[in-house]
Amino acid sequence: MSTPSDDNRQVPAGERLADWADGRLGIYSLAKANMRKIFPDHWSFMLGEVSLYSFIIIILTGVYLTLFFHPSMNEVVYHGSYVPLQGIRMSEAFSSTLNISFDVRGGLLIRQIHHWAALIFLAAMFVHMMRVFFTGAFRKPREVNWLFGFLLFVLGMFTGFTGYSLPDDLLSGTGVRFMEGAILSVPIVGTYLSMFLYGGEFPGGDFVARFYSVHILLLPGIMLGLVAAHLILVFYHKHTQFAGPGRTEKNVVGMPLLPIYMAKAGGFFFLVFGLIAIVAAIATINPIWAIGPYRPDQVSTGAQPDWYMGFSEGLIRVMPGWEINFAGHTLVLGVFIPLVIFPLVLAAIAVYPFIEAWVTGDKREHHIADRPRNAPTRTGFGAAWISWYFVLLVGGGNDLWATHFHLSINAITWFVRVAFFVVPVLVFIVTKRVCMGLQRRDAEKVLHGRESGLIKRLPHGEFVEVHTPLDQADLFKLTAHEQYEPLEIGETVDENGVRRKVGRGEKLRARLSKGYYGEGNQIPKPTAEEYKEITSGHGHH
Repeated sequence: MSTPSDDNRQVPAGERLADWADGRLGIYSLAKANMRKIFPDHWSFMLGEVSLYSFIIIILTGVYLTLFFHPSMNEVVYHGSYVPLQGIRMSEAFSSTLNISFDVRGGLLIRQIHHWAALIFLAAMFVHMMRVFFTGAFRKPREVNWLFGFLLFVLGMFTGFTGYSLPDDLLSGTGVRFMEGAILSVPIVGTYLSMFLYGGEFPGGDFVARFYSVHILLLPGIMLGLVAAHLILVFYHKHTQFAGPGRTEKNVVGMPLLPIYMAKAGGFFFLVFGLIAIVAAIATINPIWAIGPYRPDQVSTGAQPDWYMGFSEGLIRVMPGWEINFAGHTLVLGVFIPLVIFPLVLAAIAVYPFIEAWVTGDKREHHIADRPRNAPTRTGFGAAWISWYFVLLVGGGNDLWATHFHLSINAITWFVRVAFFVVPVLVFIVTKRVCMGLQRRDAEKVLHGRESGLIKRLPHGEFVEVHTPLDQADLFKLTAHEQYEPLEIGETVDENGVRRKVGRGEKLRARLSKGYYGEGNQIPKPTAEEYKEITSGHGHH
């Protein structure tokens, strides 16, 4: 009995296909080089994954909804399943949204998953960006990736706005009217922009169709490109990691992409999907049937935008109604000034990595993340911005605060106007002081060890608490951070007595550097000599 040789054996079809693809695309060598790439394991990295998975859920549910939605403002008389609105004139957009909610199998659940996923996507993006900001993960070489993430957040805001405007219900119509007022406040070009956007006088007959194209094609297309670029740069630059034993600027300690990280990521995706589905199934959001179709002569009671647009509305609500006449034109400063502040604040957040790099003069690559307490000025700025955002969120819902807590809406408005300037400053100062206190505690822990809670009586009668010395891993973690020296202008007169001209930019940079890293902005790390002296028996219990 003969057996076929190895040369004549039948190669499986899958292996032949893999060989064919590898010979033309180089997949095997690419996979071999990258599939074992190491990723650090820390819970805060999951924030970015929640954003990514929510975005995928938005795309999947959005594709389903487009099959049944009619982006038209043509008027029809409703004769669908929802009895209270039968016989009411409404747009095709509103009617088709009702049909999705009551007549399409699973339509209402998909609608709610889509809306909740959008809210969670932006919330996760916000928290993820704050994690990157507070840990300094935006530093070289990740400044461009910070810009990509920032653009994703801003585009997500406007994608969400165009999305919840599509049903043409009374709530979304009020938001669109709000936007029209902001556009009209722009000098010279405001009226032209409004006419172009709405296809005539508000509400026009085209804005739903135009918002629909922007919502499902333009903005998601740009966002998909940014997500791909963001992930490529994350893969190329590798994740930042927190200081610890064996972790340096030139290595990554963690788990390989395959099979461990991919298995965990896959499970986490279904966990996120399941939680969003549960929330969507039990918590109603945007019940358009209870709000009714949009009519320009009506405004829905308690109309509020989604949370991520709340601070822009707060800016306009608390701004005094200033108007001036200039060259025969009325300028509505009460709307236009907030419209200018809004992008300026976003731009300041976008360029912050470049500002900090200029202040520090640090051109090195950073792959070790900071503990927020070790960068008190940066942490103070971040906390101040968040507090400023929440103050404006209160302003954006001043009517609801007034009705729910039986307060004067004028008192709330004036409170927000004052808090707009006072609260961020107070939060900045308090946050810096907290960070400094935590730094002192870390220094004390390094020198004296961790409190054990055990009380010991010395031979001469003194009672002391026994401190447990830290292990080497904890010592490294608490002392691994860098401490920058503030930049100095230096000598302005050389050895020949010639005065050097000092530019305004150099003076400003030195002043800012002193504000970041000067006295009172960081606690000196314990030195090795101090540690040896303490642990050798002098004052150590």
